[in-house]
Amino acid sequence: MLFSIAMIIIGLIILLVAGELLVRGAVDLASALKVPALLISLTIVAFGTSAPELIVSIQAVLNNTGGIALGNIIGSNIANVLMVLGFPAIVYPISSSVPGLRPHAIVMALATLVFAYGAFIVGEINFLIGLILFVGLITYLSYMLLTAKNGDHNIPVLDEIDEFTDGGGLNISTITFLIAGLIGLPVGAHLLVTYGAELARSLGARDAIIGLTIIAFGTSLPELATVFSAALKKKADVAIGSIIGSNIFNLLAVGGVTGLVGGASFDQASLTLDIPVMLGATLLLIWFVLTKRNISKPVGIVMGLSYIIFIAYLANTSGL
Repeated sequence: MLFSIAMIIIGLIILLVAGELLVRGAVDLASALKVPALLISLTIVAFGTSAPELIVSIQAVLNNTGGIALGNIIGSNIANVLMVLGFPAIVYPISSSVPGLRPHAIVMALATLVFAYGAFIVGEINFLIGLILFVGLITYLSYMLLTAKNGDHNIPVLDEIDEFTDGGGLNISTITFLIAGLIGLPVGAHLLVTYGAELARSLGARDAIIGLTIIAFGTSLPELATVFSAALKKKADVAIGSIIGSNIFNLLAVGGVTGLVGGASFDQASLTLDIPVMLGATLLLIWFVLTKRNISKPVGIVMGLSYIIFIAYLANTSGL
């Protein structure tokens, strides 16, 4: 068991570092090739920052451990709202009055409804549900491109491009980053899925537990660090937009590809606990956007505690 845990941690570290390197290398390469910054933001950065979750889900489906893939999506969306927004809000209130958030919140709501339909009505994310989600992704990207070209640059992923470029253009570092990222992502995903499934079996737990806890928490840590840093500087205004964008890509890109490469079925525990918690977290986020209320310190404490209780319950009932 200890060996499996060690391999999971190593895999997670490799996955996160490889994902970061791949995005940085791809952004610099695209910049060197004179690709417009807007297209870089809407494609490379948007997909690249979801690459760890995407590769893990593909690997999980191919390994016949689809529960890890679904747990990864559900757990990441829960962690993004309750943990990534909740804990930093304790330091400094997070504003939801950022212009242009409502259309993206609506997209997130629609994507969540399709995912929930697959869960409660179909019982799985199959090829058809995956196709619907992936078509939704293409439609969403097209919408953002058109609105941005018309002068509206209030899109969740657009401000992230500066974070991933050093302005070096095409050089040895760019090539090294790309190669390291392309090699590291599948290696890290393989370690995570293989030893995650092994750990779940040794504990007698369902596969989804690994995706809901270890993988979801780990892949959300970079976003948590970013929002915490912004909160300390009292500049966390773009946090909600980033989280909405991340949740949309988890559902449309990761969920879509999961269905297209083979699909995965939901277990009963996911239907009675995991997805209702995800739906509750999503509704809470949408409520903040629609009412334009800040996530205050007391609310942040409640959100953070809710996430701790959720993870503690999962750990207790699964033997983690």
